[in-house]
Amino acid sequence: MDFSNSAFKDGLMTGKVVFVAGGTSGINLGIAKRFASLGAKLAVVGRNPEKAQNAAKEIGPDAIGLSADVRDYAAIRGALEEVAAKLGPLDIVVSGAAGNFLAPAAAMSANAFRTVVDIDLNGTFNVFRACYDLLNKPGASLIAITAGQAVNASPLQAHACAAKAGINHLIRVLAMEWGPEVRVNGISPGPIEGTEGMARLAPSDDTREAYYARIPMRRWGEIGEVAEAAVFLSSPSAVYVTGTVLDVDGGSQLGDASKNDVEKGMA
Repeated sequence: MDFSNSAFKDGLMTGKVVFVAGGTSGINLGIAKRFASLGAKLAVVGRNPEKAQNAAKEIGPDAIGLSADVRDYAAIRGALEEVAAKLGPLDIVVSGAAGNFLAPAAAMSANAFRTVVDIDLNGTFNVFRACYDLLNKPGASLIAITAGQAVNASPLQAHACAAKAGINHLIRVLAMEWGPEVRVNGISPGPIEGTEGMARLAPSDDTREAYYARIPMRRWGEIGEVAEAAVFLSSPSAVYVTGTVLDVDGGSQLGDASKNDVEKGMA
């Protein structure tokens, strides 16, 4: 994404310490890169040590890449403590680790259901709870990456729907408990170009075109557009925003926009 027309200019995040859980690929890596481009000091964490190191190199020479599983509270606490010791109190923490797959509930094992809830919901709690006393308070910003399944029931997604709905309420509860020192918000991305999820859901040109027709904006979003939302929620422009889930989805949660085309043709 070309950021030349962005409202956020270089230096906006200078000196800020940013920790991104799940930040070794996809949307979360894009968020980390954007904060770094605005002057922030970055640390990313993922389960794979090699991916974590490679992600840090992509972000910049001073970025930190660590390995930890968000399901393991002690491990994620250790990573947070290491970052705070090296870079200082944390200003911005993004929790974006996620797991998902398509499966009917009647054929899903209890372990499969638990795995997604553990990564998505328990992982988000672990990251936010573990960072609380390491935050630069007042003024710290926490952002959870959620999804449209939190509010829209989706077949073959019982595990993800339950986990993401839990994240949305966790955001609201923490915003109530931790304000005014800490702001807690979420971002709910829609179909985003260049992500593993969309590659699985729309592997061909035909399926891509079918998705485009359903979205009011008639295109998939870009990782950089989600990153801009994260910058906004952590910027001075959003100092009175907390407990909010910001949809960055081109209007896709509004319903199937292709029906509008049918109605136009009938007019």
